[in-house]
Amino acid sequence: MLEEQYQKGVEQFSQMVGTNKIDELREKFRLLSPDFERCVMGVVGGEIWSRPNLDLRTRSLCSIAILAALGRVNALELNVQMALNNGATKAEIIEVFFQVAAHAGFAAAWDGLEKVNEIFKAFA
Repeated sequence: MLEEQYQKGVEQFSQMVGTNKIDELREKFRLLSPDFERCVMGVVGGEIWSRPNLDLRTRSLCSIAILAALGRVNALELNVQMALNNGATKAEIIEVFFQVAAHAGFAAAWDGLEKVNEIFKAFA
């Protein structure tokens, strides 16, 4: 069961980051800790991101808001890239930061927007 969940997560992340980037992402996590990589792929990808009732675009926008509010810039960068791959537009991503500003503060929104601006330049 755990191996199936792990494989499901790898497939889910492949869809979100692109098949050309999944190995790089897995290796990045694996270098930190092989167990961490398995947990991210199996739990986050295999359980959380593959649940029904929210599409990937919506999940991405929710994740961006939460990560920006918490100031988690590494995860924010990955999730903005995934949001673009999951069909979110740049305008929608920017709009999320108005929600962050209203609920987590303008400083959190500003920090997040700075990171997003870098990502948008890289995606251009």
